[in-house]
Amino acid sequence: MNELPVGRRVAQWRVRRNMTQQQFADRLGKSKSWVDKVERGVRRLERVSNLREIAETLRIDVEVLLATRPLRPNPVAAGVDGIRTALARYHLEGTTDPPLVELRARLEHAEQSYRHARYAALLALLPGLLDAVRAAHPVRADGLVDDLLVRAYVLTALVLVKVDQGELAWLAADRAMAGALAADDPGRGVLQRGGLPRQPGPVGSVAELTAVATVSLSQALRSRGRRRSAVDAALVAADRVGAHGVGGESAAGLSLRGTLFVQAALAAAGGGDAPVARQSLDRAGETAHSGGGGSFGHAAVEAARVVVEAALGDVATATARHERLVAGDEWRWLPPEHRAAYLLDVARVHALAGDMLRAGRTLLAAERAAHSEVHDRPAMRRLVAVVWRSADAPAELTQLAATLRLT
Repeated sequence: MNELPVGRRVAQWRVRRNMTQQQFADRLGKSKSWVDKVERGVRRLERVSNLREIAETLRIDVEVLLATRPLRPNPVAAGVDGIRTALARYHLEGTTDPPLVELRARLEHAEQSYRHARYAALLALLPGLLDAVRAAHPVRADGLVDDLLVRAYVLTALVLVKVDQGELAWLAADRAMAGALAADDPGRGVLQRGGLPRQPGPVGSVAELTAVATVSLSQALRSRGRRRSAVDAALVAADRVGAHGVGGESAAGLSLRGTLFVQAALAAAGGGDAPVARQSLDRAGETAHSGGGGSFGHAAVEAARVVVEAALGDVATATARHERLVAGDEWRWLPPEHRAAYLLDVARVHALAGDMLRAGRTLLAAERAAHSEVHDRPAMRRLVAVVWRSADAPAELTQLAATLRLT
């Protein structure tokens, strides 16, 4: 029975309750034709209220009607504990011959996991990766290992923000920043510290490495309500990247600079500082127009404008901007994590405006874009619970709520 469509399960439970279609329809206040179409799957149950009425009439729980299956234990908590333990290890023996190629591949795999919002898997990977990179650092203290160390801490901070571990994220981001600042060697962009040609790495200058660290620091500060500090850190780092000429020379530098302006805008909007928020977005837009690479471009700026306008209280403008953004194709090139996180922000806007139908549909779209953004983020689970309790929520949201054990 667990494999049957909802309509077939309705029919089976109706028969179990010894009701004809007409009797069932009378109790629901619907027509016999309506019941017949539901049971044959011709008519979909579009609203949560319909599902609840049917479940109540059949004297069963909604979960039984949906035939949800038990959740497997959520590994996120165990992953967070593993990272906490790794961050608390201060005495790691150095590796005599650190496998840098392997470490770089492991880090790139972890970063790809973040871009695709595979948070549970990423949390399981990070403790071992942190230990390995930290063990390599004192033995092979050159630019490549600096990059690996900072990026590993940055990635740790970013995923910890996602799972509402703001204090721990702040610690990881602070270590990333300390590592970036410690790498401040005048010849770092060309030579290793030992004078040998520097191995190619993803980050080309200390200003750029510091900017990478600042993105995670800004997010961690914002998650803890330290919005002014987040704004200041992001703007200083963005200006430093520009002053060192990185923004004019590399797509990666432009991408970082634009991302930092977006971070500043989001933090300023959260604190109600409209002038700084909009000015930062304008600067981000200029950077995107200059040819930002990677996941940063016009779509990233426009998505941030939607979130900023909503945070500043202009929901109508935010909604209009969102409709224009998703009508095009450019925003679909954003990484799944970015798209899903943005859709969750939009869902929150709809919920605040009282439009629970659109809020629910947007939540479901976010789950399709990146499953873990909804299932592994406590704040998003709370949002699903709020929207699901509305009678106007789409019926499909009941399935999600049941899966998350919110019903």
